[in-house]
Formats: sequence, structure tokens, C-alpha cells
Amino acid sequence: MKSFATAQIRNVALIAHGGAGKTSLAEAMLYLSGATDRLGRTDDGNTVMDYDPEEIRRKISISTSVAPAEWRGHRINIVDTPGYLDFVGEVLAGLRVVDTAVVVVDAVSGVEVGTELVWRYAQDFNLPRIVFINKMDRENANFERTLDSLREAFGRQLVPVNLPIGSQQNFRGIVDLINQKAWLWDSGKPQEVPIPDNMISQADQLREALLEAVAEQDDELLTKYLEGEALTPEEVARGLRAGVNSGAVIPVLAGAATRTIGVAHLMDVLVQFGPSPVDRPAVAVTNAAGAQETRAADPNAPLAAMVFKTMADPYVGKLSLFRIYSGTLSSDSQVYNANKGRTERIGQVFLLRGKQQEPVDRLVAGDIGAVAKLQETSTGDALCVDEQRAVTFAPMVFPSPVYSMALQPRSKGDEDKLSGGLQRLAEEDPTIQTRREPNTGQLLLSGMGDLHMEVVLERLKRKFGVEVDLFPPKVPYMETIKSTAKAEGKHKKQTGGHGQYGHVFLELEPLPGQGFEFVDKIFGGAVPKQYIPAVEKGVRETMAEGILAGYPVTDIRVILYDGSFHPVDSSEMAFKIAASLAIKKAFMDANPILLEPIMKVEVLVPDTFMGDIMGDLNKRRGRILGMEPEGRLQRIIAQVPQAHMFDYAIALRSITQGRGSYSMTFSHYEEVPQNIAEAVIAEARKEKAEEKE
Repeated sequence: MKSFATAQIRNVALIAHGGAGKTSLAEAMLYLSGATDRLGRTDDGNTVMDYDPEEIRRKISISTSVAPAEWRGHRINIVDTPGYLDFVGEVLAGLRVVDTAVVVVDAVSGVEVGTELVWRYAQDFNLPRIVFINKMDRENANFERTLDSLREAFGRQLVPVNLPIGSQQNFRGIVDLINQKAWLWDSGKPQEVPIPDNMISQADQLREALLEAVAEQDDELLTKYLEGEALTPEEVARGLRAGVNSGAVIPVLAGAATRTIGVAHLMDVLVQFGPSPVDRPAVAVTNAAGAQETRAADPNAPLAAMVFKTMADPYVGKLSLFRIYSGTLSSDSQVYNANKGRTERIGQVFLLRGKQQEPVDRLVAGDIGAVAKLQETSTGDALCVDEQRAVTFAPMVFPSPVYSMALQPRSKGDEDKLSGGLQRLAEEDPTIQTRREPNTGQLLLSGMGDLHMEVVLERLKRKFGVEVDLFPPKVPYMETIKSTAKAEGKHKKQTGGHGQYGHVFLELEPLPGQGFEFVDKIFGGAVPKQYIPAVEKGVRETMAEGILAGYPVTDIRVILYDGSFHPVDSSEMAFKIAASLAIKKAFMDANPILLEPIMKVEVLVPDTFMGDIMGDLNKRRGRILGMEPEGRLQRIIAQVPQAHMFDYAIALRSITQGRGSYSMTFSHYEEVPQNIAEAVIAEARKEKAEEKE
């Protein structure tokens, strides 16, 4: 593989709403550049980028894929991201390491939910954007309507740099507004032709708008333009490059990726006007002393590379994808992982083309590559030349999971395989989380949605040989009391020989929000000191098992104030049993209640869905705490019982047509309404009875 200088590298993420044709565009770019000898098709399952069996089966991108294409003396590193919201973590990882975002828009559908979301992500990363209006050959495709929807959503800085010739079944080519040329694909290959007569007026008008936008990027150019002087091609290129890099100009192109129409022009625009790593701001890092500094894209500077994606494979091992921000990384070398404080051995460095690995001797600042079998390194880690010149990057931020299910392996002996598989998959996808819920004992798997969950289960089965069943999670209720009560507990067993004798008096008091407190008020040795820890242990064990409905007891003070003992028959076990009997009696006399977890929920939605969202939250027994405007969106803050939030990710997507998002954190416990508590208690007792049978 040919090596390229940093200034000749273009790192480009393809982002879009699902189904807009990102992967088809990537395939066309690879095919036209000669990187592949055939044009892969998503429907045929033979694309370079979608190589995972689940991607082939579902005909969608699930993971971010990388492939280099050589074009006019430059390397374009294409980063193809998923379009479905469940895989947003992959999109964010890809955007973190590129210099330009190509927003692919369906010429039929125009701006969709996912378009708005990925546009916002690209803005958050301060990335220059280029828009490719794809599928101009489809029925109902309309360039002008799509351009209008883009400008309405994202502003007037969107400027066409080419114009489609025809549309739908009559789409045959493009007019290059920059170079004032036209290209037709009548024979399947582009041929330069004069601009059609019926398009000259429109082309002139759009070119004038382009020149005006270009001139505004430079005072000298603006003066020349306003004085009526023609801008030279070099001046147009200079102004357009500056406008793209600053985000003041967002070029819009039209095409049809599956027929390769307009794709070459997109690559020309990326190479000529898209920023190289040298053109982008130096990356902020933290040095070994904890001070902030920056690293420019200089191959001769100390190495600073960031791992942005980890791929786990039980056969090949771990694969780490990285972007080099400064310095050079060579095969057969050593690097220092600044996050882990460990030295790593670098074997063969290679470029990825989908799943294919192309070995290279070295990669320079600005490039994207991969290395296998790093022992300590994980996503977000910094690879540096040595400990003295080590730096770390700002952490990669991924959204918190919003959808949880309980899971258990179908085969009882698969617990260890399940644990190992989930750990490896979480390395690969940071939006996956697993945890054991202590109050219910369930193993919970959390992700971004039901489709995300399906893919995780399929990978567990295919990669690690573990099949699991999913269940709705149990609500981690708690039990407590609202009043005080006293009770006696006596355990006496004397049937000849050594007997058992334990006798205690306990008092229970509510202790709202303070957990558990055990108080010893024994005087005169009514219960010998050596047995008091056994009394507390009996209380704690009974509380953990639950008394009212089998849920853990909390927020109570237990006072041991009297009792008696037998000099021969008393034992720790006897006092433990006596304490258990006493707390059960006292608890049921102290106005016992159920507590449920209340979650703080923040929902971000467009204004038009405010009423529907608030109504839905009220149906879920939620309390609206407030609303805050956030740009074109509204943030609704509420407290909602966890029992009604397990399916919220799916409901929110349905209500808002995918435009809403939310985050959720634990807030506090509070009493369950009596009618609901009665149903929960009855169900819990029924389950316990069935278990005994």
C-alpha cells in the first residue's frame, strides 16, 4: 500500500438516517478509486463495509467500518457509520476521529429524524460538513425539495456545487457548478458534454450564489467580487476551501451511489476542498504532569494515537482501531499506553478495508489504522512513544443505555461463558452495560434499544456459543415501616440432652432515608454480650430476605432491649432464630409498606411533541418537575417510578417518530400507592408459593 503524507490524507465519516445509502456510497467510492474490482450491493450481501453476518442478514450497518480509497494522489479514509439509532455509539466513535462529515440524504425522503441527529453530532464535534443527496434515480426523487428541507432545517449556508441532470428514471448526470462542466452517464460511464440548454439559466444562478458564498470567506475576494471582477479558479478554490473548513459553506452534491453517478465529483470535492489533518485545529491533550497542551498533526512530533474502536473476536483476538494525531507508528515497535501506564508490543500495523487487513510498515500523523492483540489497551486509550512524552485525550463520551432486560443462559453450565462473552462485547461496544441487581438477583443487560439487544444476543451465540433468554426486569422494591412496634421472639427446644434456648425483645422504629441501625439497650446481662452479634445477624438476614413480600427491608432502627438466656442450652444459633421471629412479628405490626425506586428522567423533544410526552409521563405516574428550552428542542424534567420506565425507549421513539431522546438516573425511593402495592405483594407471594412447590 502506497504511503501518503499527512496533507494528502482525508478522513471522512459517512453519516445519515438509516437507509439513505451510506454503505452504497462507500462501495461506489471504493470501486471508482480502484480499491475494489466490483461494485458491492447491500441487497446482495457482498459489500466491503457490511461484512458482519448480522449486517448481511438484516441488510443494515451495525458497526462502524473503515476503508481507504486512493484518489488523485490522496488517501480518503472512509468511515462508514450505522444509520439506526440503536447503534449511535458507533456513530460517535467514528465522528471523533475524522476531519469531515459527509451527510447522506435520501432524495425522496429529504431530511429525516436520523439526519437531524447526526447533523447535531457533527456540530458537537465541530466538523466541516458536505451533503450528498443520494438516490436521485429513485421514483419521487426531487433535488429542489430536498435542498429546501435541508436549508429549512440547517440554514442557508448549504450551497449546491453541482446540479442533477434529470431525476427519477431520467436522472442521467450532473452539472459541475465549480468548473462549469456537465457529465452524462448514458453509456454507464461518464462523458463530458456541454451544459444542457434548458439548464444554463439555473446553473448560472446557482453558480452565482456559490461565488457569492466563496467571496464572503475572504475580504480580498469579497472586494473583487463586489467590484464585478471575475474570480480565478484558484481564488474560487481558496475561498471554498476556507468556507468548508470553517463551516461557513456546506457544499451540496447530487448523485446516485448504486449507479456511481456524482460519486467521483464528491471525491474531487473532498480532495480539493475538504480539510486534511493539517488544516484542522491541533488536538487538546493532557501531558504526564497533568497540564493541558495541544498536538498538531506533525509526523515528526512524539507519537500520540487514540484507540477509537475495539473489535473482539474469539478466534482472531482483539483488534484495536486507532487515529494517529501526531508522530508516526511503525510495525514491530513498542508504545506506551498512557491511560493504563503499561508498555504494549506493536506487531504488524495495517490498514483495514472492511474485514480485510493490508499490512503497512508505518502510518503517519492523520492516518487511521489498526493493530491486533494489544493486551491492556481499550477504547479511548492513548498510545504514546514513551512514559516521559505520554499524553491522554479527553474521554470518549457515549450515551448511557436506555433499555434494559434481564437475561439468563439457557444452559446452566454457561454462566462463565456468558460472563466472559458479555465482557468482550462491552469492550467492543461501550453502549452495552451489564450488572447484577442486588435486590432481585437478576443479571441485567442494558443497551440503546430492542434492535441493539437482538444484535448483542446474536453475537453472544455466534462468537461465544452462549444462548440466553430475556425477561422483563423485576422492579427492585424495598420494604419498610411507618410506625413503631415491639415483639418478643423465643426459640426453645428442650427434648432431652443439649437443648436450644434464645429469647429476645425487639422494638422497631421508622428511620426514613437512613438505611438500618441496630441498637443494643441490654442492661444487667439479660442477653449475654457474646450473643448480641448473633441477634443482629438474625435481624439482618431476615431483613435481606424480606418480610412483607420478599423484598429487602430498609430504613428501620431495631432496638434490642430485653431477653433471657439459659446457661447450658443458649447458643448463637438459638438467639439468631429468636431475633428472626421477633422482627417478623414486630414488622407486621408496624404498618409495613412497599417502597419503589423513583427515577429522574430528562426527555429532549421538539416543541410539537411536548403535550404528548407530558401526557404519557403522567400516565406512567410521573411528576413533571420543569421544562427548559435547549436550542430548537425542549428538555422535560420529571420523576417517574422505575416500574413504568422499562419500555420507555420504544414508546418515546414511537411518540416522537424517533426525534426524542432521554436520560434516566436513580433519584430516591418512595411509598408505593396502596392499590398497586397490594397487587405487587400478591404476585410476590404467589411466586414464592410456586417456588416451594
